[in-house]
Amino acid sequence: MRHLSELDWQKLYRSRSGMVLGVCKGLATFLDVPTGAVRLAVVALAPFTGLWPMIAAYLIAGFVIKPEPVLAPDSDEERAFYDDYVASRTNALARVKRRFEQLERRVRRLEDHVTSREYDFDRRLHRS
Repeated sequence: MRHLSELDWQKLYRSRSGMVLGVCKGLATFLDVPTGAVRLAVVALAPFTGLWPMIAAYLIAGFVIKPEPVLAPDSDEERAFYDDYVASRTNALARVKRRFEQLERRVRRLEDHVTSREYDFDRRLHRS
């Protein structure tokens, strides 16, 4: 189990292969403890907190915690994009569109440079 200061809350996800909403398995993965221990703790705490408050807290956690990515992000940039996508698909689409426009501008500048007179090889061959 990791210390509280070592936890990166950005990496807390619900598991896609959990039993009910994947909350316990996601917490277990996040805390680096066995899944059975987390499930046992949830079941043991239910009578002490009252059944309905625990069920409500579990359901709220199931809807608030983001589902884990299908493919694990390789970089912080990919993780940021996934988090944006989960939070707002419109913002994520706008981000992809901006990136596409930047790449398109770069390709146009490259094409303009390569097709300029400086790179006109036919003219160079006829001059000599």
